[in-house]
Amino acid sequence: MPYKDHFSRQAQEYARHRPRYPSALFDYLASLTPEHTLAWDCGTGNGQAAVELARHYERVVATDASADQIARAFEHQRVEYRVEQAEAASFEPASVDLITVAQAVHWFDHDVFYAIVRRVLKPGGVLAVWTYHLPRIAPAVDDLLYEYYAVVLDGYWPAGFEYIHDQYRTLPFPFDEIEPPPFFMTADWSLEHLLGFLESWSATQSYRVRTGSDPINAIRARLLQAWGEPAEVRPASWPLTVRVGRLAHADRA
Repeated sequence: MPYKDHFSRQAQEYARHRPRYPSALFDYLASLTPEHTLAWDCGTGNGQAAVELARHYERVVATDASADQIARAFEHQRVEYRVEQAEAASFEPASVDLITVAQAVHWFDHDVFYAIVRRVLKPGGVLAVWTYHLPRIAPAVDDLLYEYYAVVLDGYWPAGFEYIHDQYRTLPFPFDEIEPPPFFMTADWSLEHLLGFLESWSATQSYRVRTGSDPINAIRARLLQAWGEPAEVRPASWPLTVRVGRLAHADRA
């Protein structure tokens, strides 16, 4: 199927400015699988989830349809990177203990991808998908970020982003679900880092391509005023929405 590339253009910003997932999330996911031979991180981007999985699994295969993202991925001796679409991944049947999809499953053809999940997971294997949205920094900053997301970039978000807006509540997920504990990402950011995060958004790039102008200019001056000294480091946090499912022994494609 055609690959809708929303991130190759800003792959460098994505690698530099996306926040890191908490190690506790990977500790938890690893506790759910009886074996730790192979994990698949699908839609790996710059590989930040893949290298965390390598702490728990003998081998990690990390796939992404964007060669530019893979070229900027973190190296690790137990992580093998492949340029592959989620819907065309090449794994042996019943070979994978854990499949993770961080901030990407909303872009996939769900019927095709889930059929592959059922085929390649071991019986009792686990699929975990998660997402995050706007950071929480300070009320005045948060209000501007919401304005940028909901007003300035309105009409520029690609199809599939509605699942993030709904915090994955409406995401199709036809597996035996496991209720995870709450997880949060945290980071200490300067204003420069926050602006880099906004640069990495797919809608920011779409706006620039379609209009020839920079959408961040709509909030830049007010954001600077709300932030104060640009070099000042502020704590940022994101609640993660995590959905976890186990493959029943009879649930095979």
